[in-house]
Amino acid sequence: MTQLMGRPILESPGELGGRPVLADLLAGVRTALVGLAVVTVPVLGLWVATPYADSGAARATRLAGALWLLGHGAPVLRGDEGAPLTVTPLLLGALAVVRLYRAGAGVAARRGLRSQWGGPFALWTGYCAVAVAVALHCAGAGLFRSRVLPDLLVVGLLAGLATVAGVRSARPLPTTAHPLLDRLPPGCRPTGGAAAVRRAAGAAGAGLVAAGGVLVAVAAVLDAVTGGGRGAALLRGGPAALLGLLLLATVLLPNAVLWGAAYALGPGFEVGTGTLVSPGGTELGPVPEFPLFALLPQEGPGGWRLAALALPLLAGLVPAVLLGRAAAGRPGPREDGRPWPAAATVTAALAAALLLGAGAAALGWLSGGALAGERMAWLGPRPWWTGLAAAGWLALVAVPGALLVRHRALSPSAGRSALAGRSSSAGRAPAAAPGAYAGLAVHAHRSTLRLRARTYALVRRLSGRGPVD
Repeated sequence: MTQLMGRPILESPGELGGRPVLADLLAGVRTALVGLAVVTVPVLGLWVATPYADSGAARATRLAGALWLLGHGAPVLRGDEGAPLTVTPLLLGALAVVRLYRAGAGVAARRGLRSQWGGPFALWTGYCAVAVAVALHCAGAGLFRSRVLPDLLVVGLLAGLATVAGVRSARPLPTTAHPLLDRLPPGCRPTGGAAAVRRAAGAAGAGLVAAGGVLVAVAAVLDAVTGGGRGAALLRGGPAALLGLLLLATVLLPNAVLWGAAYALGPGFEVGTGTLVSPGGTELGPVPEFPLFALLPQEGPGGWRLAALALPLLAGLVPAVLLGRAAAGRPGPREDGRPWPAAATVTAALAAALLLGAGAAALGWLSGGALAGERMAWLGPRPWWTGLAAAGWLALVAVPGALLVRHRALSPSAGRSALAGRSSSAGRAPAAAPGAYAGLAVHAHRSTLRLRARTYALVRRLSGRGPVD
């Protein structure tokens, strides 16, 4: 562990074997400090590089603390007017969730069955203790200020959910509940299809995220080639300003990808009240000067940009194949091998669409937020419209696609092909049989000879002729 003057700053949990609660508490503190350092080190580096480094480090540390809280989804106030800022940098949020998840799994694995929730609670307490200190430090005057009580509630909720998820992954709790799909009527019941539904929804979600990334990359290329370099023009404020904008654009890149996915789905996203960016057309007013906003399409009708609507169709092909193969009883997570009825296949496809829609609505809400008051009170996708569009696109593709794949897998031609394969395998088996049968015949012949010899010897002994040489 890192040392200062020959003494450890934070002892590792292994060094506190006799004090497990203190070890778990320090594990939570260390998890929070590592995430805070990821934000603080670049901010302090930029503060040193700017010509205004003599203004005091307290402002830089308050800025870093506010960004750390904002990465957890906590609301922050901006400027002297106290304008709300709730756009969460999802890259920072993902880092916090992953570290808490791994820390919770580590605590559960280290403690074993000695304590169910004592260790995770200590971990959560240590993490929240750092959050309390950060929120109080950022409550003073500055460019960004924390709202202590709402910020602590949001950080505590996120830390609790991520820690519990990590604990459950390391020590899953027994459950006797049956999936909702297995409670449907027999004709509409995709037996054992919960895993297939989750896998199909995950594949569709991954396809939509990939579509959003493709759109962001295409927009960047078009801006560099034909857009006059609007994004590059914003990166000419000096080395410190350039590095700051690039770092901020990096932590907001996942948000931009999700906005691109909402664009491909059709509803698009907003960049302030009364604006809309969608394949059908773009209506924009004044937007903040930021490199990612420079990638927005020009105002006017959609035109060729309507081609983006084909991306959700492509994203639904893999889920359709997965559900169709599961419906036909092909190799996969289902072990029964029994085909589903057609109605059950439709049910599974609709369930996957609903699951995808719920996830899309949640991610759309997390990726958006307020940048200020009044006109900038909301930026990003509208969650409900995004969720409905995602569910509708997947249902449109997955229902007929899964039925088609199921029909082809269960068709007589497919059955004859499988039967021919088994017959050819059976026809090749006798080629090795003669050797096996020959060995068996030789063994039987030798056994017969030994039995005859012993019988002849026994008869001679009983008749008084003595043993046979």
